[in-house]
Amino acid sequence: MRRGTLRNRMTSVARIPTGQADAADAARQLGTILEREGPRLFAIALRMCGNRADAEDMVQDTFLQAIRKWDTFRGESSRGTWLWSIATRSCKVRMRRKGGIDRRMPAMSQVMPWGETTIMAAAAKGAGAGEAAASKESVRRVQGAIVTLPEHYRIPLLLKEVVGLSVEDVSAATGLDPNTIKTRLHRARLALRKVLTSGSRAIEAPMPIYEKQVCLDLLRMKLEAMDRPGSRARSVIPQAEVCARCRAVFRELDFVADACASMGEGEMPRALRDKIAAAIKASDQSAHAAAGVKRPRVGRPPVPRKPSSR
Repeated sequence: MRRGTLRNRMTSVARIPTGQADAADAARQLGTILEREGPRLFAIALRMCGNRADAEDMVQDTFLQAIRKWDTFRGESSRGTWLWSIATRSCKVRMRRKGGIDRRMPAMSQVMPWGETTIMAAAAKGAGAGEAAASKESVRRVQGAIVTLPEHYRIPLLLKEVVGLSVEDVSAATGLDPNTIKTRLHRARLALRKVLTSGSRAIEAPMPIYEKQVCLDLLRMKLEAMDRPGSRARSVIPQAEVCARCRAVFRELDFVADACASMGEGEMPRALRDKIAAAIKASDQSAHAAAGVKRPRVGRPPVPRKPSSR
């Protein structure tokens, strides 16, 4: 979308009629959402769009749609989740215009840790050891790899790991079944872990002490625990039941989660924020002006009285 066109839309959106009380509520809530979600929305738009200009257009378009469609909100989720559903649709439309949706993804057998002969050196150390260096390297690698994920894996991962939505809220934002969201999250995390470990300093992997099925069950438990809100579940599985090899794999997954979470940090460009805030204010003022205009009385015209016979 061209910038000139978008600026024209930001001007015209203020002419949308809304009830005075509803407009005041919309302006107040949208202002709060802008402050709370704006920086993360812009950070994610950068990962989605790949450049600053397209990211700014996507964020502006998301808030413009929120202003126009405020009255269509049905209360089935929070306003924040509703905004992310608008952003998701905007992202999909933009990506389709740029050449379609890439549905390629490594086979599950290619991203599973079985058969690997090495592990990350940082993951082999105790908790806390080498965290800073590993985190810095993880962020760089994960940020580079996440843009290569197909859109239908990338969006759920960003909403869950970067925005911090629950699986249920990601489901509401994308319109996908929660089990589908979980499946895509698990596969995306494993794919990012593969990229992370392939370029990191490695050491020889310890031999597993359990049968493969036991390790598979433990890995499934780890991934399911990571699906829970606000938790990467570092200690959900008793450490005494995890061999050194699985423990290292779990820490590698934690590095991926940490790197994803850090992607939402940053600031929204001041000029972009001011444009959106002005559009919200203009919509509110337009509604107040419309509410102050007296409408002509609508109804049946008065019946003329018959003249008296006196």
